[in-house]
Amino acid sequence: MNRDLTVGKPETVLWQFCLPLFGSIIFQQLYNIADSLVAGKFIGENALAAVGNSYEITLIFIAFAFGCNIGCSVIVSRLFGSKKYVEMKTSVYTTMISSAVLCAVLMFFGLVCCDVLLELIHTPSEILSDSKLYLNIYIWGLPFLFFYNIATGIFSALGDSKTPFIFLAISSTANILVDILFVAAFDMGVAGVAWATFLCQGVSCVLAVIVVLKRLSGIPTEGRVVLYSFEMFKKIAVIAVPSILQQSFISVGNIIIQSVINDCGVEVTAGYAAAVKLNNLVITSFTTLANGLSNYTAQNIGAGILPRIKDGFKAGVKMVWLLCVPLVALYLVATKALVTFFINDPSELALASGMRFLYIVAPFYFIISVKLIADGILRGAGLMKNFMIATFTDLILRVVLAEILSRQIGYIGIWCAWPIGWTLATGLSITFYRRGPWRKAA
Repeated sequence: MNRDLTVGKPETVLWQFCLPLFGSIIFQQLYNIADSLVAGKFIGENALAAVGNSYEITLIFIAFAFGCNIGCSVIVSRLFGSKKYVEMKTSVYTTMISSAVLCAVLMFFGLVCCDVLLELIHTPSEILSDSKLYLNIYIWGLPFLFFYNIATGIFSALGDSKTPFIFLAISSTANILVDILFVAAFDMGVAGVAWATFLCQGVSCVLAVIVVLKRLSGIPTEGRVVLYSFEMFKKIAVIAVPSILQQSFISVGNIIIQSVINDCGVEVTAGYAAAVKLNNLVITSFTTLANGLSNYTAQNIGAGILPRIKDGFKAGVKMVWLLCVPLVALYLVATKALVTFFINDPSELALASGMRFLYIVAPFYFIISVKLIADGILRGAGLMKNFMIATFTDLILRVVLAEILSRQIGYIGIWCAWPIGWTLATGLSITFYRRGPWRKAA
């Protein structure tokens, strides 16, 4: 059901809205780690390295889908908060049409440039064939990725975090089962891992789009709803394009870092592939909650209730820190078990590199979580310039430091680039948040 985030005690409203998001986080991460888990356990270390290597490129496509999600979600939240339902429906249809065109362009680019992209990141010859196979199948599933993200963004904009949770729970569980079926029973190798994701994401996408269109048809409107508006497209683009650029540059930065890691050999690449999945589990969890705060911020700005933004920030920080405590403790205490969870009989170097990544990065989750909450508010308020400055500072520092420090102390230097970039960028995000239009609101 739809939920108005502009009424009620901010902390209570956010907890009720974000509680299903906590569940979504678990299943989203099951979706994300299933391919690597099955590849590492049922195929081997090289298969895990191939899937992890391709994953860095898939993040570019995910960045575009995420940008479309955020652009639509923020605008729909504002219009829903201000009760402008005709314009709200126009924004949804405009996003869907524009995203379809963008998706087609990306598919063409991805299929044509697949080999070039893998060569650019110095993919080891041992895993090149499997990396290309996984990536090609993934690209054919991009329409499902785009429209599923748009549908979940609309649900969140309407204050409904339960429906996306249900879809994600079913889809991610099915993905794991089909992964195992295709790989263990049908012996399809890396192709089985990719096709499982393709099929499960396709089914969940179709169902999510059907439900969201039905939900929109149930909202009463007066007058004709325009299917495509260039003016609405520009409003969406103001939010979507910076989000796409932010995520794309992060992905490009990660690809550059991946190329530095690949130069350290297949064993370090495999260790990193396992550890970075665990890291992404945490970062995606924080980002999901931050996206919820973006919807909260956009609805309250649409309704003109600025004082609620500051209360939302405090509640958001409290939520992510409650999430940090058990995760940081788990990563520091059960490090070896977590890394070996992805790899059967890992080599000594693969195990050591994965464990050291978590030892270095995990304590700084308390810092990066605050940055992502502040960024969620900046994005929901449309303060995209400040949002991008803080993000690019983190990215540039991590890429440059990874290259420099790797020459001095090897792969450990690459791992050290994460906390340095996070810390400095968090300072910028908090500064920008404190300068927001809500600072004097009583």
